[in-house]
Amino acid sequence: MAKLISKTYGEAIFELAVSENKVDTFLEEIRMILSVLKENPKFSDIMNHPKIIKEEKLQVIDEVFGGRISDELTGFIRLIVTKGRYSNIFEIMQYFLDQVKELKGIGVAYVTSAVALRESQQKEIEEKLIETTSFREMEMHYEVDEKLIGGLIIRIGDRVVDSSIMTKLYKLERQLMKIQLQN
Repeated sequence: MAKLISKTYGEAIFELAVSENKVDTFLEEIRMILSVLKENPKFSDIMNHPKIIKEEKLQVIDEVFGGRISDELTGFIRLIVTKGRYSNIFEIMQYFLDQVKELKGIGVAYVTSAVALRESQQKEIEEKLIETTSFREMEMHYEVDEKLIGGLIIRIGDRVVDSSIMTKLYKLERQLMKIQLQN
């Protein structure tokens, strides 16, 4: 249900941004909104509190965001609150961000390595991914997991390339177990 809600509302604001030719403006403002919300978790507590009436919540929205972001986005947040969907605001905004990335040809890659990669290695991986995918640009996220022993795991969307030594050892172990079972 939450996915349907985020898709419905996220699609609506994305279509508005495209039709009004304000994709970049909305992108910047939504990033700012998300930053404010993450830095101030008590704001979400107020917006989700069942004993605070909607009119008071709408007044808070106007005071916090009025004049700081476009009227369309202020109105959109007001709509989310009015419809009782504030608890889904992060997913809605993330859906919008994902749609913008798709529109602009930006891929998101998560790279896990056994040791921290040097900047030159990161650049090389990014260039190789741009070269081998349909993306024009990559948003890279790096993580270190010593359990991999060596190699990399690269995830883009639902595609995973796993060249880690840990996985190779696991596969080798499974093959050896099959040989033992056959004897």
